[in-house]
Amino acid sequence: MNLILIAEEGERKLIEKYLPDCRWDVLVTGVGAVNVIRSLRDLPRDTRILNIGYAGSADFEIGTLVEVSEVRLNHPNCQYEEPVQTLSPCDLNSLDQASQTASLFPIADRRAVCYTNSDFVLQSDYKDCVFDMELAYIAAMGFERVSALKVVSDNLSLHAYHQVTQGVS
Repeated sequence: MNLILIAEEGERKLIEKYLPDCRWDVLVTGVGAVNVIRSLRDLPRDTRILNIGYAGSADFEIGTLVEVSEVRLNHPNCQYEEPVQTLSPCDLNSLDQASQTASLFPIADRRAVCYTNSDFVLQSDYKDCVFDMELAYIAAMGFERVSALKVVSDNLSLHAYHQVTQGVS
């Protein structure tokens, strides 16, 4: 099974923009860890997952398309050992796209680490990365192949996030 995961219905427009001919099923998980776990717990672990969605960044320009290379939890107030989760490359040419549009597949502007948080990140000293609220939980559930594309919606500004995404408040 091949599945595109988005957190909110409004992120469907990212699929239409970046993967317009993709024939994968789409699942809206809801925002955050509990929603991800409830949505994915019964899926077969050989399901191929592509998570596409919005993310914040301290220094990437709004609109930057980022291919996520690895994901970690963001816990800036304490340090503890946990595994870094390496993601599969986004092989955009194998997403069951119509062959006549193969040359139009997007190439990410950059690859970067994603830090997953339990709340919206409003400040961080971390640079050259993105912040979301679902990806580490998706990757930790044991699926054989997880890939992710994130579009920078804001520079750690909840107001800018709302303007770009019209997402959760």
